[in-house]
Amino acid sequence: MKNLNIKIIISFLGLTSMLNGVFMLLAFPFSLYYNEYEKWGILQAGITTIAIGFILWFFNRNASKNLGKKEGYLIVTLGWLMLSFTGTLPYVYTDTIPVYTDAFFETISGYSTTGSSILTDIESMPKGILFWRSATHWIGGMGIIVLTVAILPLLGIGGMQLFMAEAPGPSADKMHPRITETAKRLWLIYFGLTFTEFFLLKFAGMTWFDAINHAMATMSTGGFSTKNSSIAHYSDFPLIQYIIIVFMFIAGANFVLTYFALKGKIKKVFNSEEFKYYFFGTIGVTLLITFLILNFQDPNLVSTLNHPKVWGVNESAFRHAAFSVVSILTTTGFVSADFTMWSFIITAIMFSLFFIGGSAGSTSGGVKIVRHIIMIKSSFYEFKKLLHPNAIIPVRYDGGSVPKTIIYNILSFFILYMLIFIVSSVLLTFFGLDFISAIGATASSLGNIGPAIGSVSPVDNFAHLSIPAKWFCSFLMLIGRLELFTVLILLTPFFWKKI
Repeated sequence: MKNLNIKIIISFLGLTSMLNGVFMLLAFPFSLYYNEYEKWGILQAGITTIAIGFILWFFNRNASKNLGKKEGYLIVTLGWLMLSFTGTLPYVYTDTIPVYTDAFFETISGYSTTGSSILTDIESMPKGILFWRSATHWIGGMGIIVLTVAILPLLGIGGMQLFMAEAPGPSADKMHPRITETAKRLWLIYFGLTFTEFFLLKFAGMTWFDAINHAMATMSTGGFSTKNSSIAHYSDFPLIQYIIIVFMFIAGANFVLTYFALKGKIKKVFNSEEFKYYFFGTIGVTLLITFLILNFQDPNLVSTLNHPKVWGVNESAFRHAAFSVVSILTTTGFVSADFTMWSFIITAIMFSLFFIGGSAGSTSGGVKIVRHIIMIKSSFYEFKKLLHPNAIIPVRYDGGSVPKTIIYNILSFFILYMLIFIVSSVLLTFFGLDFISAIGATASSLGNIGPAIGSVSPVDNFAHLSIPAKWFCSFLMLIGRLELFTVLILLTPFFWKKI
């Protein structure tokens, strides 16, 4: 441990805690405005969190600024845990979620932008707490932007180096040569898109409070709603659902490409191989689901196409199909209808989307589209090598050759991802879940999605899980959000060996 710069790690954790406390205090005015008793608990939680952070930072403020890879791994993982543990305080101090396991589950589901919930009556919760719940999404999304475009590529995590060319560096095609400047630009885009969606949702018929909460949950691809029935609550407002579809799609795209799009460089956006797969894939699956809804609706299952009379049944089918596909693909997890009640084939297709994920460099969870592209191309490369063993046939992505080290890294990531999924599904059956619910909860937690299948379907929640199951799902949310290796490497003995 002597080779680790412990002081700089603790200093970073202190800064993280202070920032978290400041965000907590932002929930206080909402509670004050609605004259809620819980406002004092929120205020106390914010002050306590800032105090914890200040103490950690103050006594380590003069630490050496030297940061190695080991410190990087520890700061990322412990930083997320620091957010999660301090983030429980508003729930605990206000007694809105009295059981600590439930409070931690709700909190880490927020910061990991998963959106799974243990709350059975969301609309009865104090407004200040609902704002804080949505804010955990938004904070997590901010962290993920920096993590994916700046930190993980430097740590060499799971093929994330592939868009190093679009993150910090000296090339003219890159956003800006400094990580801090890149982060500022991306955060500005993140804030701007959140505010734009808030304005549009308010215009479309939401209350200002619901609009700001749903805007934060959308841009972070989180999925917490202020309504018990999620976005299905707004089935009489198709415009609201279409606005959320558009912003979920934007949030699931690479934020660097969004930057280029806002700069008017549309050609650069559509030159991105990953974006083309993302764009046309979303359209293709949406049209397929729409076709299946209209022509192969299972007569034994109850239709959940709410109020098709609004704009017609064809429009309703398309809207709910598009909403569900984009919500799952981007791992947002909002619900406009229960897709598990349409037909078994649709449920199977939707479940397969759990393993796709959004774009690299977005706030989405999951495997990520770019990894699937490289794996598929690598498979075809192996077929060609069988026919032409002496030929040099590189795997190409966005016009460039992909180094074998990155290909191996991506393959390792996917194998580990699927291995964790299989083992975790089995373990959850030991914790009392049936098989379908176990694979649903595992895929949802690991992919940071939210709704799943079985007893954790879009119209259910995670409240009925046992305490061990909730802690285990919390662990899956963490490792899934931080790209597996970042957390799991800390559990290996060689990480702690002195160099």
